[in-house]
Amino acid sequence: MDRVQRRDFLIAAAAILAAPLAADAQQTVRIARVGYLATNPATSPHLRDAFFKGLRDLGYIDGRNVVVEIRDAEGKPERFPALVAELIALKVDVIVTTSTAGTLAAKQATETLPIVFAVAANPVPDGLVASLARPGGNVTGCSLLLPELVGKCLEQLKQVVPGVRRVAVLWQPGGRGESTDRDMVRASEVAARTVGMSVLVVEARDPADFDRAFLDMTKARADALTVLTSATLIGQRNRLVELAARNGLPAVYPWREAVDAGGLMSYGPDLADNYRRAATYVDKIVKGAKPGDLPVEQPTKFELVINLKTAKSLGLTIPQSVLVRADELIH
Repeated sequence: MDRVQRRDFLIAAAAILAAPLAADAQQTVRIARVGYLATNPATSPHLRDAFFKGLRDLGYIDGRNVVVEIRDAEGKPERFPALVAELIALKVDVIVTTSTAGTLAAKQATETLPIVFAVAANPVPDGLVASLARPGGNVTGCSLLLPELVGKCLEQLKQVVPGVRRVAVLWQPGGRGESTDRDMVRASEVAARTVGMSVLVVEARDPADFDRAFLDMTKARADALTVLTSATLIGQRNRLVELAARNGLPAVYPWREAVDAGGLMSYGPDLADNYRRAATYVDKIVKGAKPGDLPVEQPTKFELVINLKTAKSLGLTIPQSVLVRADELIH
C-alpha cells in the first residue's frame, strides 16, 4: 500500500469510527413533547406566556428540545374530550391542563399518560388526586385553595367598605368540580355571616347570563360583589368589571387580573406563578419522575391589590390600615 492509498484508508476508517459517535451525540438531545390543553388563552395570554417562560428558565427551547402541542377549547368545555384525544394520538409525554374541567376530561381519557394541572380549585374533593402529599395515579400540579380564599376576600372587602350589609356572590355552576362549587358557595355564606353580612348567591352559567345576573343584584339591593373563580369568569373579567362599575358595586376578586382591568380590589394567589411552576412538574416528569410521587403544590403567597382610581370613582376612601397592607396600589 503506497502513501496515498494508506492516507485514504485512514481517512475512511476514521469516518467509519466517527459515525456512531455522531449518531450517539444526536440521540442525547431528546425532544420532549408536551400537550397544552387551553381553556381560552386569548382571554389570558399572559398565563400561557408564564408557562413558556417557566420552560425556558429550565433550559427548554421550543423546536430544539421541546415541542408544545397547544389545543384550545375556545371557552367551550364540551370540546375537551376531543382535544385530549388528539393530544394522546400525538403521543405527547405529558398533558398540561388549565382548568378543573380540562383535567377531569384528561383523567377520564387516560390512566397512564402524565397530567399536570396549572390550576385546580380543590384537587382532592374534586377527584383529581388521592391526597396533596401523595397524589397517586397519573395526575399532579398546583392548587389554588379556593374555598378558603372566599372568606379572605370577604374579610378584605368588609375592611375596605365597612358599610356593606348584603354582598352578591357571582358563581358559574359547573365551573369547577361539583364538590368545590358546593364548598365555595357554603364558604361564602359562612364568611359573610362572620363579618356581619348577608349573601345573595347569583349564578351565571355563561356570559349570556351576565346582564340578568347584575339586574338580579340591583333588584335585591346588593351593596357589593365578590366573584367565585372559574376559567370562564377569569376570561370575562373585563366585562364583569364594566358591569360592576355601571351598577356602582364595589367588588373584590380572587385574581389580580381583574384589578388590572379596572376592578376595585383582589386578594388571592399569583396565577402566573402557578403556570410557571407547572413547567417544573413537566421537567421532572420528562426526566423520569412519576406524577403520583410529586406532591401537589399549594400557593404560599397571597396578594392584596387595590385600584385607587376605581375606589375614587366609587366615592370610597381606603383606610390607612388597609393601604399599608396592600402588596400593590394601582393609581
